[in-house]
Amino acid sequence: MPMKNQTTLTEFILLGLSSDPQLQIFLFLVFLVIYLITVAGNIVIMVVIRADSHLHTPMYFFLFHLSFVDICYSSVTVPNMLKNFLAAHKTISVNGCIAQMFFILLSGGAEILILSAMAYDRYAAICDPLRYMERMSKGICVQLVSGAWAISLVHALLNTVFTFKLHFCGPNQISHFSCELPPLLQLSCTDTLTNQVVLFTSVVIFASSSFLLTLISYIHIISTILRIRCAEGRRKAFSTCSSHLIVVGLFYLTGFLQYTKPSSVSSVVLDEIFSIEYCILTPMLNPMIYSLKNKEVKTAVGKMLRKFKLLK
Repeated sequence: MPMKNQTTLTEFILLGLSSDPQLQIFLFLVFLVIYLITVAGNIVIMVVIRADSHLHTPMYFFLFHLSFVDICYSSVTVPNMLKNFLAAHKTISVNGCIAQMFFILLSGGAEILILSAMAYDRYAAICDPLRYMERMSKGICVQLVSGAWAISLVHALLNTVFTFKLHFCGPNQISHFSCELPPLLQLSCTDTLTNQVVLFTSVVIFASSSFLLTLISYIHIISTILRIRCAEGRRKAFSTCSSHLIVVGLFYLTGFLQYTKPSSVSSVVLDEIFSIEYCILTPMLNPMIYSLKNKEVKTAVGKMLRKFKLLK
């Protein structure tokens, strides 16, 4: 059908995780709790790091910014998701959908690069401790975080600009709880080859370079740890890295598969599981894995709570 005879859509319908009203209420409560834990946990980490001078080190500088990114990342999708669990009409404007997609790409990209910076920080601390403060000076740390946001902004803008060139004329139902680029491309009534090439190329270059940096850092880290003669020293070194590796692995695996797999093998359930993992669960788990299991952070939290009680 010619484009001029087709009606351009002005809004989409987000079908979400379920159409069962009772299940939607249950899911609302579950994801509300997850969101509150995410925001509260990451805010606590940020406040503690800022308040305790003992935590003013490169590692905690990155943790501070990771917590900020996690709050942003979760807030891009979860509040609208919660609203739709209770709303009769689960609509979002086309421009609003593209805006949400932009912020998902921006926040997710910043998260990936900050995780890579954290891997490099652990490499510098374990493999070259004598030059650690030189390698990870305040200026370098600021540049790494600023670079993470700048590169992510370019990545998000590049894909968003090409999305604005698409036309949507029906259907208008997105089988997802948020506006991510892969399901959005499936609804276009114009050719999406350019978008798919741009998305695949940018994700492969962007994610691969970041993953390569993380991989190289951990190859050197593991090699150095294995040369430590003291068993207790090896255990402590591995404990500071294992949690980071688990989250990085899950984040990369689910995110990379979501944005690079062919549309022919797309699965609604699988897409939603992937998105829940890297958009919602990872931001909640990060403060627990990276910080709340850390003895220095737990000590700082204890000090802050005791101080707060004295003030009360």
